[in-house]
Amino acid sequence: MEQRYVIRTNDGFSQPMTREQAIKMVKEYDKQGISAYIVSEEEGERIKKNKFNKPTWS
Repeated sequence: MEQRYVIRTNDGFSQPMTREQAIKMVKEYDKQGISAYIVSEEEGERIKKNKFNKPTWS
């Protein structure tokens, strides 16, 4: 089974997608000046259940 990914933005999470689709979407967000992060589908579910802890270095 292929690994699935989601995009995390300030507005929430995307639907699960392939790695290639996720990379393309993050590049589009970057062009629009939107911060977006690729995480695995499993990590996205974990983050949804708990509050996302922003790294201290950002």
